[in-house]
Amino acid sequence: MSETPRSRDSGGDTSTGLPQHRSGHAFAHTPHRSDGRSPQTPRGARQPDLGGRPGTIPPVPGRPATPLLIAALCGLFFSLVTWQVLVSGPLLTPDHALSRTLVRTVPDSVTERLSDLGDIPVAVPVLILAMAYSARRGRALAAGAAGLAMALVPALVIPFKAWTARPGPLEPWAAGYFPSGHTATAAVAYLGAALLVRPYARRAWPTAAALVLTGATAVGLVLRGWHWPLDVLASLLLCTPLLLGVAWAVRRGRTDQPGRTGQPPRPDQPPK
Repeated sequence: MSETPRSRDSGGDTSTGLPQHRSGHAFAHTPHRSDGRSPQTPRGARQPDLGGRPGTIPPVPGRPATPLLIAALCGLFFSLVTWQVLVSGPLLTPDHALSRTLVRTVPDSVTERLSDLGDIPVAVPVLILAMAYSARRGRALAAGAAGLAMALVPALVIPFKAWTARPGPLEPWAAGYFPSGHTATAAVAYLGAALLVRPYARRAWPTAAALVLTGATAVGLVLRGWHWPLDVLASLLLCTPLLLGVAWAVRRGRTDQPGRTGQPPRPDQPPK
């Protein structure tokens, strides 16, 4: 009787020694771990990250320390500028020189129109429309944060105006020019509206438009002679933490929505 292939392979021949490695495809593609550990984890037990790289930890959310650092720096520089205004420090010398160079270099008919962009009847309705749109899209938290930021503008600006009692470039007999209320209103209204609308825009045009409107307001106030350059700068520093709070609320609202957490779908759940 002829010997079957099974009996030849599994026979009692012990002279073959250790099993020989085969050069087939199964050994040619042996997986290697990038972290140096032996590949003992079953396939599929470690979930890949968003980049598809196995063996990595889940993606870490944004760095909350960066906005806090920016807010702290803005507060520090605002305190420095306010101190210089109160004591008539050396920082006011270049401020006065720059104002004398720029004032009335552009016709008043132009600078007055630019300055009017910071009026409450002009800027605040833009923010209100953006708040209504954001709330309608289910982001009431972001809309409420933007409204709170605008409400804090007069609560912060008016006390500093009364405390510093700084005269204006063209009205030395008057007081209450530091910081600029028009600049603060424009910054919070236009930039806050851009933060609310930006998640639904295909491009970054809301942010660009808000920066142009805010910058035009600040430039118009300085060129018209209604504010010193430091007045405008102080308002921007004062409003930056408020806008960072609005940005945080926008990101939080996006995270709270289903399917917007930024995490990959679980293997047992179909993608949405």
